[in-house]
Amino acid sequence: MNGSDYYIPAAALAIGFLVKLPGLIQRRRNPMVRATAGLLFMASAGFAFAAPPTITVVNRSVGVPNISGPLVYAILSVFNTCCIVLLAYWREGLGTEVQRRVRRWLAACGTVILLISLFFALGEAPEERLRDLDTYYASTPWIREMIVVYLCWHVVVGAVVPTMCWRWSRTVEGWLRAGLLTLVAGFVFSTSFGVAKAAAVVARWSGRDLDFLSTDLAPPLASIGAVLTTTGFLLPQGQRAAAAWQAWQTYRWMGPLWRRLRTHTGLPVTTSWWTPLESRLFDRETDIHDVLLTLAPYCDARTMTACRDRALNEGVSAEDAWAIAAATMIAQAVEARDSAIEMGEEPQETGSPALSAVLSTGTRGLARISRQYGALQHPTAAAS
Repeated sequence: MNGSDYYIPAAALAIGFLVKLPGLIQRRRNPMVRATAGLLFMASAGFAFAAPPTITVVNRSVGVPNISGPLVYAILSVFNTCCIVLLAYWREGLGTEVQRRVRRWLAACGTVILLISLFFALGEAPEERLRDLDTYYASTPWIREMIVVYLCWHVVVGAVVPTMCWRWSRTVEGWLRAGLLTLVAGFVFSTSFGVAKAAAVVARWSGRDLDFLSTDLAPPLASIGAVLTTTGFLLPQGQRAAAAWQAWQTYRWMGPLWRRLRTHTGLPVTTSWWTPLESRLFDRETDIHDVLLTLAPYCDARTMTACRDRALNEGVSAEDAWAIAAATMIAQAVEARDSAIEMGEEPQETGSPALSAVLSTGTRGLARISRQYGALQHPTAAAS
């Protein structure tokens, strides 16, 4: 693997971290947010610092040959720990017992990093190795122990996490299940990376040369595993993304009716484009609701019934037929109100029951009605 094989996933993960950064700043006291940000940051840093060009720069900058070795081991150990911590928060929340268990995992990770640093300081690795540090120094006193400690921690976490994910995935559905199964696949690759490295090191102990397992096979396994693992943790947020898309779609669909009623009544715009989408959607729905109430005396249930029956006879679905009928009734109510005001007439009947049926459809119902209202006003655009 060359430098780009490391830097491309590092950049992608860094972008993911930057996307999460505003949420981290706003909710920095939330342990789950911190764990997610830590996972993305450490995954990106792991790729960046494991790249041979970076290894060279770090070694030369610090002035200690192979100092990148324990640094990368420490970063990957923290990444693995973030995975298991985030999974614990996912499954069991932020209760006292979970926090106690998380502290134990963090203490174990801290011990691993301390041992890695200690063994590297006690050992001697004078010749810089960019790709085969594990196997080249597999039998060197203290460096050997450093490698063993890292690989043991990697394999332990790699065995615990997919087991937890697999058991949990059998009890859930949807985005969460997809994320858990992706995590299982990711840790299969990640654990295979550790096993391949360990096999190459053990082979060195017995006098054999299986270095290709460490230098050629393990790095791609680690790359695939890290990307899948990070994706697995992010996938369940697809539900939130889907909800955000639905909110945006609803907001956009409400546009035609909202703009017409706002023009009709001179209703001022009270929100700006930078206002959160949830607030804009609420304000738009409230404006439509309030103006429609003023049209109640001009709404005609007979118009809506006739229009719905006609649409059904033309093969329109029941949901769309209802929306078309309601939009037609509202359009005629607007015209009737304008005409009555111009002529100085009072409405002859009240259409409150018909309007109540419209308002009872809720947010998505109003959005569908508004969409059909836009089609009535611009049939050519709607047909295209």
